Amino acid sequence: MTTTPFWVGTSWKMNKTLGEAASYSAELVRTRLLDDPRLQGFVIPPFTALAQVSRDLAATSIRVGAQNMHWADSGAFTGEVSPAMVSDCGASIVELGHSERRAYFAENDADLNRKVHAALAHGLMPLLCVGETAEEKTLGAAAETVIRQCRMALAGIEGKNLDRVLIAYEPVWAIGERGTPASAEYAAWMHRQIHQALPANSLGAPLTVLYGGSVNPDNCEELATMPEIGGLFIGRSAWQPEGLIDIATRVLAARVRSSETPTSVERTSC
Repeated sequence: MTTTPFWVGTSWKMNKTLGEAASYSAELVRTRLLDDPRLQGFVIPPFTALAQVSRDLAATSIRVGAQNMHWADSGAFTGEVSPAMVSDCGASIVELGHSERRAYFAENDADLNRKVHAALAHGLMPLLCVGETAEEKTLGAAAETVIRQCRMALAGIEGKNLDRVLIAYEPVWAIGERGTPASAEYAAWMHRQIHQALPANSLGAPLTVLYGGSVNPDNCEELATMPEIGGLFIGRSAWQPEGLIDIATRVLAARVRSSETPTSVERTSC
């Protein structure tokens, strides 16, 4: 297995008061599991709790991120948050392009390209969310859709800046309370499509791509042992700290077992 840390984290979406956020962070600090160098933990709270969670987790290796931002540094954009504000709150990551943002708030790929450039200019790591709808998958356009989203959002990003980009593959049909998780084989196949379509980073390695979409204790271990998958972006299964800790524990154990049992079996494409 590679020594590159495996990303494990969650977005709380529009959940948690300041008190709830503090309790969650305190449990992560207490267990210290996500300080294991084989993992890279991250938490993406709502903006109201961003500064507090950043302070609470400052002594750990867990990264903290914002759920969205505007591309402008400042201006008459009522209700928006600038890259400088995100950074000022102590965040190092910003989640961009989640399917809910695209569907409910009409964000498009051109908007996301501006946001990715702005995030990088302010020293933030964009976590770009991409994924196909059920209809696009049924019509055989899944890979084309995902690759188009990646290429448009990353247009003009070159060289070492690509090292600072994370991609989260989140099939829209797999997200939410009624989502159906992608099989590990399908997720790995899509990750390969992304790797093959995008340029490598400055070291010649493929970009880090996480899988998100109804990740849970039952499927996290198999997903984590797919070599194409660089991390897991967890939803409601990690909205309580015990859930994130449980999945991180399972992921770490599964990857250790996998590294001790090499296999020569070739995976076929989906």
